[in-house]
Amino acid sequence: MSQREAMEVDVVIVGAGPSGLAAACRLGQLCQEQGVEPNIVVVEKGSEVGAHILSGAVMDPRSMNELFPNWKELGAPFNAPVSGDEVWFMTSPEKGMQVPNAFVPPTLHNEGNQVISLGNVCRWLAQQAEGMGIQIFPGFAASEVLFNEDGSVKGIATGDMGIGHNGEKKASYAPGMELHAKYTIFAEGCRGHLGKQLIAKFGLDKNSGTQHYGIGIKELWEIDPAKHKQGLVIHTMGWPLTESGSNGGGFLYHLENNQVTLGMVVDLSYSNPHLSPFDEMQRWKTHPEIRKYLEGGKRVSYGARAINKGGWQAIPKLVFPGGMLSGCDAGFMNFPRIKGSHTAMKTGMLAAEAVFAAIQSGDTGGKELAGYPDAFRKSWVAEELYAARNVAPAMHKFGSLLGAAFTFVDQTIFKGKLPFTLQDPIPDHATLKPAAECPKINYPKPDGKISFAKLDSVFLSNTNHEEDQPCHLQLKDPSIPLSRNLPLYDEPAQRYCPAGVYEIVQKEGGEKKFQINAQNCVHCKTCDIKDPAQNITWVVPEGGGGPNYPNM
Repeated sequence: MSQREAMEVDVVIVGAGPSGLAAACRLGQLCQEQGVEPNIVVVEKGSEVGAHILSGAVMDPRSMNELFPNWKELGAPFNAPVSGDEVWFMTSPEKGMQVPNAFVPPTLHNEGNQVISLGNVCRWLAQQAEGMGIQIFPGFAASEVLFNEDGSVKGIATGDMGIGHNGEKKASYAPGMELHAKYTIFAEGCRGHLGKQLIAKFGLDKNSGTQHYGIGIKELWEIDPAKHKQGLVIHTMGWPLTESGSNGGGFLYHLENNQVTLGMVVDLSYSNPHLSPFDEMQRWKTHPEIRKYLEGGKRVSYGARAINKGGWQAIPKLVFPGGMLSGCDAGFMNFPRIKGSHTAMKTGMLAAEAVFAAIQSGDTGGKELAGYPDAFRKSWVAEELYAARNVAPAMHKFGSLLGAAFTFVDQTIFKGKLPFTLQDPIPDHATLKPAAECPKINYPKPDGKISFAKLDSVFLSNTNHEEDQPCHLQLKDPSIPLSRNLPLYDEPAQRYCPAGVYEIVQKEGGEKKFQINAQNCVHCKTCDIKDPAQNITWVVPEGGGGPNYPNM
């Protein structure tokens, strides 16, 4: 192995999303207050800050108000305050009814919130952090956790560049770099690949419930100005997911500049292996209540990302010697509110404060900083997630309609204070029924105007990977897709992946092959979550690879 260069810093932050950047900004502020020169590095696998950021997004500005009370003067990209809320229950491909405001749970009321591009908010946060002397390295993927001899986290190493698909060094080879830190904050987002390793290594989830996930599939459209209603927020339940007994819902948010952001979140606890979340979302757009906004418009961008929805019960232990988990790496999303950016930011800020206090006290690193989980338990984030704890398991247990009724009672009447906590111990990868027991779903051919094909959509995500590199979608046992998943579940990877990465191809002579088109991968992590054999492991490709989202 080539000798890697090492850089010594006080703090390494892995991931330039809302949590990692809020942590960086808070550290920068604390350094300024104490007159200390910051020695802090943020590494980001995307080609630029925001390239891999995808979220709905309606943002609760609470954390931003705390971090930068003067965000308006500083020019934060909050340009579309919520002007109206609509919740629809779609009863069929043609019909739906608007839920009267009195029956909408308080979690779906959005007064005071902002319709945003989270990618642009992250770009703005990065500018604030860099203005305070924080170093941000986009295009560098943290591929490995480094440990001290005593087992504490020493920092991270970025991936080597210029390795061929066969593992040999190419002419362009450049070894990765080691970043050694007193403390490392892991803020990689949902199902972070290092966070997953750390949870397993330190047993951080041994006292917590099962984490659950959804896949969010999103498009950005420019629509007819006559149909645009800046700040309008629409959520839908029901059709088409009710046809397969699956949970989830749609969203359509009116940004500024005649743009709307829309999509669907599909719970990954679904049971029918024939279901394709991508095609469900394309079908949903054809409903008259959605189609009316899109006709005459133009699709600008496409992407997908997994989201955590296990909530309060599934939060792991947050700290381990030398490091901590923040944001969606730990699963802080508030599922009934369909919001996680404000909780991600706040937990990043709390992690930053705990780290700064330790270093200022002369701490040389490698300890387990109890100050962070203590501060979390006393914070409004804990209060908010505890109140929301029963909603996701109720949806899983009772289905969409009864689950929605339970949510109304739990959130509106009891304000999240029912004297019990529901659990859902079955992981999402274990919920599929055999394909033979489930009805096939015939998805309509896309019309190229409202609904589109998967590969045309991936093209709009600007996804690019260096083709001659080791596959970053690793199979523990290469025989399982054909020997087990195909006969049992009609190999669901062909359908749950929203980017056409996995295919069953028939070779001459009738032999079948499981093909991985890794260059299509939009880094959503669904395969790592939903594969019924837990045979697929997502690891980071070369830094800079993946989607390049403009303002998602």
